[in-house]
Amino acid sequence: MRRLTLRQLKIFDAVARHLSYSRAAEELHLSQPAVSMQVHNLESFVGLPLTEQLGKKVFLTDAGREVARTSQVITAQLADLKVILDHLKGAATGTFNLGVTATANSVATQFLAPFRAGHPQVSIHLTVSNRAEMLDRLANNRIDLAIMGQPPEGLDLAATRFMDNPLVVIAPVGHRLARKRRVSLQDLASEPFVVRETGSGTRAAMERFFAARGVTIHAGMEMNSNEAIKQAVQAGLGLGILSLNTVEPELALRRVAVLKVEGFPILRHWYVVHRTDKRLSPVAEAFKTFVLGKGAAHG
Repeated sequence: MRRLTLRQLKIFDAVARHLSYSRAAEELHLSQPAVSMQVHNLESFVGLPLTEQLGKKVFLTDAGREVARTSQVITAQLADLKVILDHLKGAATGTFNLGVTATANSVATQFLAPFRAGHPQVSIHLTVSNRAEMLDRLANNRIDLAIMGQPPEGLDLAATRFMDNPLVVIAPVGHRLARKRRVSLQDLASEPFVVRETGSGTRAAMERFFAARGVTIHAGMEMNSNEAIKQAVQAGLGLGILSLNTVEPELALRRVAVLKVEGFPILRHWYVVHRTDKRLSPVAEAFKTFVLGKGAAHG
């Protein structure tokens, strides 16, 4: 007789979220055949197919959507139960899932090493992605905390500011504008820019800044990482707009220069973010407290 197990529901929850057996297997550190077998066993228990494959794409059936909703609820309740038990134990140990936007990656690493040094028993699952993906992960409860720029209004998220995040315009060291004491916005209009991809917080802040001033800039290249933009600027492919925190190593080595542009830096801030209804585990709470304390000292 087939039995329904929590393991099957957890595996199917991953399949339903990714709509991919291979990506679910990667997340759960299982082989794809193992994932397929557990879903097959769940289908045998339910008595209905839960997924169907059209070409290379996986879709949920009506029964699959119902099971996915239940799986998500049970998985979340089990996670909450673990948090409650950890609180009763009073120990900041275990694992938590941290998300960091690509722009904030260099800032987050400043906190991860000292925190791990003080909490060697803690394991951190780190995900680095752009702003849009991070908001999606928060909305779907796939991460406990995120380090990012300020999230948009109207979402059920608690965001606590911990450090300034000034955005600056960077250029190759020998660029003609690097010698100017004051660079106007019109000076930038004739320059090509290397920009972050749509969905990036830096890209959105840049677009809002120039749109508010009626200035159009030429985005010559689009890249999905800060490192790629820094390399492109050093190679003379265009100007860039990045967080000052991100380019400090290149400035120290005189690989790029910060332009003295009117209206810059664009002052933004870094935030620790989590769902308002999220019960943080002791270890996630400890990391949040650590970041806020270190951020206040940095400021």
